[in-house]
Amino acid sequence: MDPRYSAQNILLCDLCQKAALQSHCELCQVNLCVVCVEKHLSDSSKRHSVVPYKHKTYPKCTNHSRKHCEQFCENCDIPVCSLCISQGQHHDHKAIDILQKLESKAKDLKKDLNELLQRIFPTYKEIALHIKSEKASLERHYEQLTAAVSNQGEDLHREINLIVQKQKYEIDKIKTKQLASLDEQGNEIKQKICDLTKCILDLKKILVASDVSLTFEYKSTIAELKGFPLKVNVPKPRFSPQKINTEQLSEMFGSLSPLSITTEEHGYTMKTPEAVSCLPVKPLLDEPELITIIGTGHELKSVSCLNDEEIWTRGVDSIMRLYNLCGELLHSIHSKSKDWPCNIAVTRTGDLIYSDPYKRTVNIVENKKTHELIILKEWIPYYVCCSSSGDLLITMNSDVYKKSKVVRYSGTREKQTIHFDSEGKPLFSSGYYKYICENRNLDICVADSGDNSIVVVTQACKLRFRYTGHPSKSKKSFDPVRITTDSQSQILTANNNNHCIHILDGNGQFLQFIDNCKLYRPWGLCVDSRDNLFVAECNSGKVKKIRYM
Repeated sequence: MDPRYSAQNILLCDLCQKAALQSHCELCQVNLCVVCVEKHLSDSSKRHSVVPYKHKTYPKCTNHSRKHCEQFCENCDIPVCSLCISQGQHHDHKAIDILQKLESKAKDLKKDLNELLQRIFPTYKEIALHIKSEKASLERHYEQLTAAVSNQGEDLHREINLIVQKQKYEIDKIKTKQLASLDEQGNEIKQKICDLTKCILDLKKILVASDVSLTFEYKSTIAELKGFPLKVNVPKPRFSPQKINTEQLSEMFGSLSPLSITTEEHGYTMKTPEAVSCLPVKPLLDEPELITIIGTGHELKSVSCLNDEEIWTRGVDSIMRLYNLCGELLHSIHSKSKDWPCNIAVTRTGDLIYSDPYKRTVNIVENKKTHELIILKEWIPYYVCCSSSGDLLITMNSDVYKKSKVVRYSGTREKQTIHFDSEGKPLFSSGYYKYICENRNLDICVADSGDNSIVVVTQACKLRFRYTGHPSKSKKSFDPVRITTDSQSQILTANNNNHCIHILDGNGQFLQFIDNCKLYRPWGLCVDSRDNLFVAECNSGKVKKIRYM
């Protein structure tokens, strides 16, 4: 065996996995030891081509077909044989052993493969999911846009119809008055004609009778009858339509913003611990600062950021309310729950999600309409969060509260169940509430109120750590009621009994308390895109915005 090759003692026969390899079958692409070569050649169904392994390891020289390259010229970045070097083609070039270069290239390949599998490929998948989500959001937006245009058209038609009805009413009113005037004069003329007809008959009778007395008694009324009545003029009204100015009509109707398609950096982070470590480091403040207090006037149980300027809240009634940072109520949604919704969350597209333990459903509010997204039969959903991939993570209890688990859903499809550890023991306590969130490194973080601990498992359902509180003399028992994470993969949990927030790093190490902002019974927690913390106080009905980094 080549002495340089003998150092590669990790290279074993592909078949027996015991003896050092010496040969290579170019047809089957397997590496063989001396014993296994004979076994391999015994298969007469193929025309095997077995060569010494070094012929496989050492590539053939492109300049000297009978020679194998045992060196690598780093200046030319090509394998070279001994003749190439002796003939002076690579004079003063740096040449190294081909196996050394091969080992280095293999490490580079593994590094690239690892980079592709763990960082680049997941990010492209996330971008693809984001595009899919954007398309769905765009479809909903254009449905709303089309509806808005239709509504505007209906409003405009309604106004035009009102104008038309008003004009018709005026026409009818004028018509009625003019016809009444003509009818009045017509009736008067008819009466005159009757009187004239009688008068004519009377005159004829006198003339026929030749009665002298009647003749002398007759008094002429011709002068009176010649006084014809005044003519009633009824000028016909005219309609003068205004010329329709399409441009002005379009301006009055409204306009669309111009088409705009721009590009920018995705800004995606690689979903690995290495990527998290590359994020800008934001040190914790020694003294967290209270920035804003938002008064709601309602007892609060949950808070969730719609964006950096608006927050959703839910309390102990059936109404979920959207506030801006000035405390103005922007919108409210009535749940279909028997009582209050158990938990709220916001999807990546801005839709509101809430759980309904009474109906055993998880609901989504899209375009102001509520739909049942997930319907359960034997389990009761409690707390829900939206993962970075768009999946839903839901904590749920069995009917008799003897079992608890976390289930991942992709849309309405159950994708993963997190229930037991590697030894088959339950990860979570029986019954009680389990508050949940996903960390930036894809860990799943659960605040288990049953055993007063934070349980963190990997995406592959392996237990990473449990946190049971900080042994501080000034703090009472650990009572986690809500949980959230930030851009640094730090975990924040509300300790209700002690009126403070615990901050842990991604490995479960305690970092700091937030207990200087006059917190009283902190309950709901969420973090915006700028790492500002929003804390919903249970009894006071206040949401406090805190800067802690």
